[in-house]
Amino acid sequence: MYEKETIGKLKAAKAVWQERVDRIQSGKSSKPYTDRASTSGIDVGLVYTPEDVADMDYMRDLGFPGEYPYTRGYQATMYRGRLWTMRQYAGFATVEESNKRYKYLLGQGQTGLSIAFDLPTQLGLDADHPLAEGEVGKVGVSVSSLADLEVLFDGIPLDQVSTSMTINAPAAVLLAMYIALARRRGISPDKLDGTIQNDILKEYSSRGTYIFPPAPSMRITNDIFAYCSKEVPNWNTISISGYHMREAGCTAVQEVAFTLADGIAYVDAAIKAGLDVDSFAARLSFFFNAHNNLLEEVAKFRAARRMWAHIMKERFHAQNPKSMMLRFHTQTAGCTLTSQQPDNNIVRVTLQALAAVLGGTQSLHTNSRDEALSLPTEDSVRIALRTQQIIGFESGVTDTVDPLAGSFYIEAMTNRIEEEAWKYITKIDELGGAVKAIENGFIQQEIQKASYQYQLEIESGKRIIVGVNRFQVDEKPARNLMHIDSALYEKRRGELAAMKAGRDGAKVQAALARLKQTAEGNANLMPGVIEAVDAYATLGEVCDVLRSVFGEYESDASF
Repeated sequence: MYEKETIGKLKAAKAVWQERVDRIQSGKSSKPYTDRASTSGIDVGLVYTPEDVADMDYMRDLGFPGEYPYTRGYQATMYRGRLWTMRQYAGFATVEESNKRYKYLLGQGQTGLSIAFDLPTQLGLDADHPLAEGEVGKVGVSVSSLADLEVLFDGIPLDQVSTSMTINAPAAVLLAMYIALARRRGISPDKLDGTIQNDILKEYSSRGTYIFPPAPSMRITNDIFAYCSKEVPNWNTISISGYHMREAGCTAVQEVAFTLADGIAYVDAAIKAGLDVDSFAARLSFFFNAHNNLLEEVAKFRAARRMWAHIMKERFHAQNPKSMMLRFHTQTAGCTLTSQQPDNNIVRVTLQALAAVLGGTQSLHTNSRDEALSLPTEDSVRIALRTQQIIGFESGVTDTVDPLAGSFYIEAMTNRIEEEAWKYITKIDELGGAVKAIENGFIQQEIQKASYQYQLEIESGKRIIVGVNRFQVDEKPARNLMHIDSALYEKRRGELAAMKAGRDGAKVQAALARLKQTAEGNANLMPGVIEAVDAYATLGEVCDVLRSVFGEYESDASF
């Protein structure tokens, strides 16, 4: 972006400046100014100049917002036209209590729902399953049937609210319930707007709430793509997630690389299944973590957007510009929250949310200050939402698109993250793709090594965590935390028994039998799943049918 003569003069001037800085630093006992690196291990210089971005071409590498390669944002006007969706992740205990929380959040100015499901639901187990005891409602809301969803969304207009559901292995079942509920309310599926996470690959590599082996799991994902492209066209059929890999300990570079590698695997599998890339790619979405290193995070989001545009255009030959746009939701980093001095988490979350906004996110969840201790209280949730609103309406960072563009440091860091991420993607391609890289433990090992290194830095004091390894204070135990009663298990057992007693058992069994036949063949599973849940077949019953055909995945922890 600069003439060679200009770069040469700058280089000479910088060398003179560097000598002066070195003389100033000599004899000082403080940490050397050269000893800095990003969380990804990328060396961070003391100062950046045009020399660091000399090879960049503005139109090739940046362009304008809303235009390829979308480095500066996938919308031309970004937040000048509309703020990001403020989507607070919520759900706990019963459907009745969660419904009240959703209405409270909408009343406080939240602009989209984000549903957290409890662990049994995520594993395709009904609330009355023996393995569910002690876990019902603990980390999300308990949903076992369409009857539960009817209460969960009572009084909430499905055709006016965008709903995100963080569900993976049984994503088809929860989406089917949502579609069935909409139809019962007279709402056509093509009027529904929202997202299911539906990202099974990251479950194998970093999270663990899988059910079926990879091959049938990918089939289910493809069936959702195909069904929604025709019947639910405004639905985001997958949220390809780097968030959980970052929570497991990976670096910013790894988060970009492994997330996009998973995205490549989904697109490749869908094309091999006979889908045209432009028939589904525009509804792919992504889910990233916003960590503490503000400027590295901004660069990470920009690099990911540019890389995905190149992947879709050059690797998969997409023609529709929307197929090349990386649209993403961001959540602030739960793994950075501390139980020590929990009010400090408000500051951490603010910095992380600001990074997401400066990086061009489309929707955002801000964690609450007390989440290192329990599920968040109502007061904590309100503060977290207000954090987004203050950034959006008071900070001024939404007044112009991509305000940090052109910063020598931001552009250089964006380039370096992209460069390092491409190296990982090349390695994963050599291993046979993301599925193979997960099966042989490569991605898991890389995440584990990065996590271990991060922990060593904390324990040695090289990485300072305020209130943990520096600036500690004596504290009294936290009070007024959210508590979920373990007696909820028995309550849910009774509710399920009553629901099953009142349904048409023969209709349920017939629908499940037809679903099993479909699973044994090659037809799309979604119509059969919708039929079953509409008859009040439970989540566990549907998943058990699929387990009987597909089997269950068992992790090989030998790596």
